Amino acid sequence: MQPVDVEIKKAISYRQNHEYKASNMLLLELVRQHPDHAMINYQCAWSYDILGEESLAVPYYKKAITLGLPKDELQGAYLGLGSTYRTLGLYDESKETLKEGISKFPHNKALQTFYAMTLYNLNEHSKAMDLLLNCLVQTTSDPEIKLYKKAIEFYSDKLDQVWK
Repeated sequence: MQPVDVEIKKAISYRQNHEYKASNMLLLELVRQHPDHAMINYQCAWSYDILGEESLAVPYYKKAITLGLPKDELQGAYLGLGSTYRTLGLYDESKETLKEGISKFPHNKALQTFYAMTLYNLNEHSKAMDLLLNCLVQTTSDPEIKLYKKAIEFYSDKLDQVWK
């Protein structure tokens, strides 16, 4: 294991132990030393999100995505950036980021769920509900919901329709 990987693990360990500021400080130093290391940028963005400093996370998420990350971390970076944009009220940026993430990872229900939240913020309520209802029936283990899976799927995109 390379020394930089050991330091990244140390920063993650700080975060897992709720030592968020220590994690952030270590990651900022690592970014200074290795500005083009995708994983360090991703972890630094995450550390700002946890500290509630979302606007400071944005450039690190963007750089990590641009530099390229392994599959799991890339999904997390798209979700993190999209969610961060949403919390900052940058709904169009959130929508585009999450759509891009979903296009790369179409089976990721977390990305779809955060996308639905953004659609809600953009007053695209029908699309948001359709997506959420389909995520629900595709992922639930609740027996009562599973019993009505076909009906929920059928009505998910017809919530404004009235039958007479």
